[in-house]
Amino acid sequence: MVLPHMDAAPPIAMDATALWKEEKKSYVIDTPIPPVPVADASAEDKEAYQCHKDDDDQAACMMLASMTLELQKQHEHMDVQSMILHLRELFDREGRIERYEISKELFRCKMAEGSSVRPHVLKMIGLIERLRQLGLAMDHELSIDLVLQSLPDSFSQFMLNFHMNRLEATLPELLNMLDTAKRSIRKDKGSLLLLSFSKAHTKQQKKKAQKGKKVKSQNEKALKPKGGVKKDKETDICHHCGKLGHWRRNCKEYLATVSKKKKLIEVSDSGTKDKDE
Repeated sequence: MVLPHMDAAPPIAMDATALWKEEKKSYVIDTPIPPVPVADASAEDKEAYQCHKDDDDQAACMMLASMTLELQKQHEHMDVQSMILHLRELFDREGRIERYEISKELFRCKMAEGSSVRPHVLKMIGLIERLRQLGLAMDHELSIDLVLQSLPDSFSQFMLNFHMNRLEATLPELLNMLDTAKRSIRKDKGSLLLLSFSKAHTKQQKKKAQKGKKVKSQNEKALKPKGGVKKDKETDICHHCGKLGHWRRNCKEYLATVSKKKKLIEVSDSGTKDKDE
Protein backbone atom coordinates (compact mmCIF):
# COMPACT_ATOMS: atom_id res chain seq x y z
CA MET A 1 0.00 0.00 0.00
CA VAL A 2 1.37 3.40 -0.99
CA LEU A 3 0.20 5.93 1.54
CA PRO A 4 -1.47 9.19 0.50
CA HIS A 5 0.95 12.04 0.04
CA MET A 6 2.20 13.36 3.37
CA ASP A 7 4.39 16.42 3.79
CA ALA A 8 7.87 15.87 5.26
CA ALA A 9 7.51 12.09 5.15
CA PRO A 10 10.74 10.10 5.69
CA PRO A 11 11.77 8.18 2.53
CA ILE A 12 11.69 4.88 4.47
CA ALA A 13 7.99 5.37 5.26
CA MET A 14 6.73 6.38 1.82
CA ASP A 15 6.05 2.79 0.79
CA ALA A 16 4.97 1.03 3.95
CA THR A 17 3.91 -2.14 2.17
CA ALA A 18 7.45 -2.89 0.97
CA LEU A 19 8.83 -2.69 4.50
CA TRP A 20 6.00 -4.71 5.99
CA LYS A 21 6.46 -7.42 3.38
CA GLU A 22 10.18 -7.51 4.05
CA GLU A 23 9.57 -7.96 7.76
CA LYS A 24 6.56 -10.23 7.13
CA LYS A 25 4.16 -7.83 8.78
CA SER A 26 1.95 -6.90 5.85
CA TYR A 27 -0.78 -9.17 7.23
CA VAL A 28 -1.82 -6.36 9.61
CA ILE A 29 -3.33 -4.52 6.59
CA ASP A 30 -5.94 -7.19 5.91
CA THR A 31 -6.19 -9.01 9.21
CA PRO A 32 -7.81 -7.24 12.15
CA ILE A 33 -6.32 -7.52 15.63
CA PRO A 34 -7.89 -10.50 17.38
CA PRO A 35 -9.90 -9.95 20.56
CA VAL A 36 -8.02 -9.71 23.83
CA PRO A 37 -7.55 -13.25 25.15
CA VAL A 38 -9.46 -14.24 28.23
CA ALA A 39 -7.62 -14.91 31.44
CA ASP A 40 -7.64 -18.67 31.01
CA ALA A 41 -6.64 -18.58 27.31
CA SER A 42 -3.78 -20.70 26.13
CA ALA A 43 -0.26 -19.36 25.99
CA GLU A 44 -0.27 -19.67 22.20
CA ASP A 45 -3.38 -17.47 21.88
CA LYS A 46 -1.91 -14.89 24.21
CA GLU A 47 1.38 -14.92 22.31
CA ALA A 48 -0.38 -14.63 18.90
CA TYR A 49 -2.45 -11.71 20.13
CA GLN A 50 0.57 -9.91 21.56
CA CYS A 51 2.61 -10.51 18.40
CA HIS A 52 -0.18 -9.16 16.19
CA LYS A 53 -0.63 -6.18 18.51
CA ASP A 54 3.10 -5.39 18.44
CA ASP A 55 3.27 -5.65 14.65
CA ASP A 56 0.22 -3.44 14.31
CA ASP A 57 1.70 -0.84 16.65
CA GLN A 58 4.95 -0.83 14.70
CA ALA A 59 3.13 -0.45 11.38
CA ALA A 60 0.98 2.31 12.85
CA CYS A 61 4.10 4.17 13.99
CA MET A 62 5.53 3.97 10.48
CA MET A 63 2.31 5.36 9.05
CA LEU A 64 2.18 8.16 11.61
CA ALA A 65 5.77 9.09 10.75
CA SER A 66 4.64 9.63 7.16
CA MET A 67 1.88 12.07 8.10
CA THR A 68 1.69 15.75 8.79
CA LEU A 69 1.30 16.90 12.38
CA GLU A 70 -2.41 17.52 11.91
CA LEU A 71 -3.00 14.02 10.52
CA GLN A 72 -0.90 12.48 13.28
CA LYS A 73 -3.21 14.01 15.89
CA GLN A 74 -6.22 12.53 14.13
CA HIS A 75 -4.77 9.00 13.87
CA GLU A 76 -2.46 8.57 16.87
CA HIS A 77 -4.90 6.32 18.77
CA MET A 78 -5.96 4.18 15.79
CA ASP A 79 -4.76 0.79 14.66
CA VAL A 80 -3.56 0.21 11.09
CA GLN A 81 -6.90 -0.86 9.63
CA SER A 82 -8.72 2.06 11.24
CA MET A 83 -6.08 4.45 9.88
CA ILE A 84 -6.39 3.07 6.35
CA LEU A 85 -10.17 3.27 6.43
CA HIS A 86 -10.16 6.84 7.72
CA LEU A 87 -7.49 7.96 5.24
CA ARG A 88 -9.46 6.48 2.36
CA GLU A 89 -12.60 8.29 3.43
CA LEU A 90 -10.69 11.53 3.97
CA PHE A 91 -8.74 11.56 0.72
CA ASP A 92 -11.54 10.12 -1.39
CA ARG A 93 -13.73 13.01 -0.26
CA GLU A 94 -11.00 15.53 -1.03
CA GLY A 95 -10.35 13.79 -4.35
CA ARG A 96 -14.02 14.14 -5.26
CA ILE A 97 -13.87 17.88 -4.63
CA GLU A 98 -10.63 18.16 -6.58
CA ARG A 99 -12.12 16.25 -9.52
CA TYR A 100 -15.09 18.60 -9.50
CA GLU A 101 -12.91 21.72 -9.57
CA ILE A 102 -10.64 20.35 -12.31
CA SER A 103 -13.53 19.17 -14.47
CA LYS A 104 -15.27 22.54 -14.06
CA GLU A 105 -12.14 24.35 -15.20
CA LEU A 106 -11.69 21.94 -18.11
CA PHE A 107 -15.24 22.22 -19.43
CA ARG A 108 -15.15 26.01 -19.17
CA CYS A 109 -11.88 26.43 -21.05
CA LYS A 110 -12.26 28.88 -23.92
CA MET A 111 -9.45 30.25 -26.03
CA ALA A 112 -9.62 34.00 -26.60
CA GLU A 113 -9.46 35.18 -30.20
CA GLY A 114 -5.92 36.20 -31.11
CA SER A 115 -4.24 34.41 -28.19
CA SER A 116 -1.64 31.64 -28.52
CA VAL A 117 -3.06 28.17 -29.12
CA ARG A 118 -0.17 26.14 -27.65
CA PRO A 119 -0.45 27.27 -23.99
CA HIS A 120 -4.23 26.87 -24.19
CA VAL A 121 -4.13 23.28 -25.44
CA LEU A 122 -1.28 22.34 -23.08
CA LYS A 123 -3.37 23.58 -20.18
CA MET A 124 -6.32 21.43 -21.28
CA ILE A 125 -4.10 18.37 -21.72
CA GLY A 126 -2.75 18.92 -18.20
CA LEU A 127 -6.28 19.09 -16.77
CA ILE A 128 -7.29 15.90 -18.60
CA GLU A 129 -4.20 14.14 -17.24
CA ARG A 130 -4.93 15.30 -13.69
CA LEU A 131 -8.44 13.87 -13.93
CA ARG A 132 -6.98 10.57 -15.10
CA GLN A 133 -4.64 10.50 -12.10
CA LEU A 134 -7.65 11.04 -9.85
CA GLY A 135 -9.37 8.00 -11.33
CA LEU A 136 -11.49 9.75 -13.96
CA ALA A 137 -10.13 8.53 -17.28
CA MET A 138 -11.83 10.53 -20.02
CA ASP A 139 -12.75 9.01 -23.37
CA HIS A 140 -10.22 9.95 -26.07
CA GLU A 141 -12.78 11.27 -28.55
CA LEU A 142 -14.41 13.33 -25.81
CA SER A 143 -11.02 14.84 -24.97
CA ILE A 144 -10.48 15.79 -28.63
CA ASP A 145 -13.99 17.27 -28.86
CA LEU A 146 -13.44 19.35 -25.73
CA VAL A 147 -10.26 20.85 -27.17
CA LEU A 148 -11.89 21.62 -30.52
CA GLN A 149 -14.97 23.14 -28.88
CA SER A 150 -12.78 25.47 -26.85
CA LEU A 151 -11.29 27.10 -29.98
CA PRO A 152 -12.42 30.50 -31.34
CA ASP A 153 -14.19 31.06 -34.67
CA SER A 154 -10.91 31.63 -36.51
CA PHE A 155 -10.34 27.85 -36.35
CA SER A 156 -13.71 27.03 -37.94
CA GLN A 157 -12.10 26.02 -41.25
CA PHE A 158 -9.65 23.74 -39.44
CA MET A 159 -12.45 22.05 -37.50
CA LEU A 160 -14.48 21.60 -40.69
CA ASN A 161 -11.52 19.92 -42.42
CA PHE A 162 -10.82 17.81 -39.32
CA HIS A 163 -14.35 16.39 -39.23
CA MET A 164 -14.86 16.17 -43.00
CA ASN A 165 -11.66 14.15 -43.44
CA ARG A 166 -12.35 12.12 -40.28
CA LEU A 167 -8.88 12.74 -38.97
CA GLU A 168 -7.56 10.78 -36.01
CA ALA A 169 -4.96 12.26 -33.68
CA THR A 170 -3.63 12.00 -30.17
CA LEU A 171 -3.75 15.10 -28.01
CA PRO A 172 -0.05 15.96 -28.66
CA GLU A 173 -0.61 15.46 -32.41
CA LEU A 174 -3.68 17.68 -32.29
CA LEU A 175 -1.61 20.32 -30.51
CA ASN A 176 0.96 20.35 -33.35
CA MET A 177 -1.79 20.47 -35.98
CA LEU A 178 -3.44 23.44 -34.29
CA ASP A 179 -0.10 25.20 -33.94
CA THR A 180 0.46 24.86 -37.69
CA ALA A 181 -3.09 26.02 -38.42
CA LYS A 182 -2.58 29.06 -36.19
CA ARG A 183 0.48 30.15 -38.17
CA SER A 184 -1.47 29.76 -41.41
CA ILE A 185 -4.34 31.82 -40.02
CA ARG A 186 -1.93 34.55 -38.94
CA LYS A 187 -0.34 34.63 -42.42
CA ASP A 188 -3.73 34.85 -44.16
CA LYS A 189 -4.81 37.56 -41.78
CA GLY A 190 -1.66 39.55 -42.56
CA SER A 191 -2.39 39.32 -46.29
CA LEU A 192 -5.94 40.50 -45.76
CA LEU A 193 -4.74 43.40 -43.63
CA LEU A 194 -2.22 44.41 -46.31
CA LEU A 195 -4.90 44.26 -49.01
CA SER A 196 -7.29 46.23 -46.84
CA PHE A 197 -4.62 48.85 -46.15
CA SER A 198 -3.84 49.14 -49.87
CA LYS A 199 -7.51 49.67 -50.71
CA ALA A 200 -7.94 52.19 -47.93
CA HIS A 201 -4.80 54.06 -49.06
CA THR A 202 -6.03 54.22 -52.68
CA LYS A 203 -9.43 55.41 -51.53
CA GLN A 204 -7.82 58.08 -49.38
CA GLN A 205 -5.68 59.30 -52.29
CA LYS A 206 -8.78 59.58 -54.49
CA LYS A 207 -10.55 61.58 -51.81
CA LYS A 208 -7.57 63.94 -51.54
CA ALA A 209 -7.48 64.42 -55.33
CA GLN A 210 -11.21 65.13 -55.48
CA LYS A 211 -10.92 67.53 -52.56
CA GLY A 212 -8.03 69.35 -54.30
CA LYS A 213 -10.06 69.76 -57.48
CA LYS A 214 -12.99 71.07 -55.51
CA VAL A 215 -10.87 73.65 -53.67
CA LYS A 216 -9.26 74.78 -56.94
CA SER A 217 -12.65 75.19 -58.56
CA GLN A 218 -13.89 77.20 -55.59
CA ASN A 219 -10.82 79.47 -55.73
CA GLU A 220 -11.30 80.09 -59.44
CA LYS A 221 -14.90 81.00 -58.86
CA ALA A 222 -13.90 83.36 -56.08
CA LEU A 223 -11.37 85.14 -58.34
CA LYS A 224 -13.86 85.74 -61.14
CA PRO A 225 -15.52 89.15 -60.90
CA LYS A 226 -19.24 89.02 -60.49
CA GLY A 227 -21.38 90.86 -63.01
CA GLY A 228 -18.52 91.53 -65.51
CA VAL A 229 -16.56 94.80 -65.87
CA LYS A 230 -18.04 97.63 -63.95
CA LYS A 231 -19.39 100.35 -66.25
CA ASP A 232 -19.25 104.07 -65.62
CA LYS A 233 -22.20 105.45 -63.77
CA GLU A 234 -23.73 108.90 -64.12
CA THR A 235 -22.66 109.78 -60.61
CA ASP A 236 -18.98 108.98 -61.23
CA ILE A 237 -16.70 112.05 -61.46
CA CYS A 238 -13.72 112.28 -63.80
CA HIS A 239 -10.61 113.37 -61.93
CA HIS A 240 -9.22 115.03 -65.09
CA CYS A 241 -12.01 117.22 -66.41
CA GLY A 242 -14.28 117.17 -63.36
CA LYS A 243 -17.36 116.18 -65.36
CA LEU A 244 -19.91 113.54 -64.32
CA GLY A 245 -20.69 110.30 -66.10
CA HIS A 246 -17.25 108.85 -66.69
CA TRP A 247 -13.90 108.08 -65.13
CA ARG A 248 -10.55 109.53 -66.08
CA ARG A 249 -9.53 106.42 -67.99
CA ASN A 250 -12.54 106.97 -70.26
CA CYS A 251 -12.20 110.76 -70.46
CA LYS A 252 -11.73 111.94 -74.07
CA GLU A 253 -9.77 115.04 -73.05
CA TYR A 254 -7.45 112.95 -70.87
CA LEU A 255 -6.88 110.42 -73.60
CA ALA A 256 -6.16 113.21 -76.12
CA THR A 257 -3.64 114.79 -73.75
CA VAL A 258 -1.91 111.46 -73.23
CA SER A 259 -1.76 110.91 -76.98
CA LYS A 260 -0.15 114.35 -77.57
CA LYS A 261 2.45 113.70 -74.90
CA LYS A 262 3.39 110.40 -76.52
CA LYS A 263 3.83 112.11 -79.91
CA LEU A 264 5.98 114.87 -78.43
CA ILE A 265 8.18 112.29 -76.74
CA GLU A 266 8.56 110.39 -79.99
CA VAL A 267 9.49 113.59 -81.92
CA SER A 268 11.98 114.56 -79.22
CA ASP A 269 13.62 111.16 -79.31
CA SER A 270 13.84 111.31 -83.11
CA GLY A 271 15.56 114.76 -83.06
CA THR A 272 18.10 113.60 -80.53
CA LYS A 273 19.07 110.68 -82.70
CA ASP A 274 19.56 112.94 -85.77
CA LYS A 275 21.95 115.24 -83.86
CA ASP A 276 23.96 112.31 -82.68
CA GLU A 277 24.41 111.11 -86.22
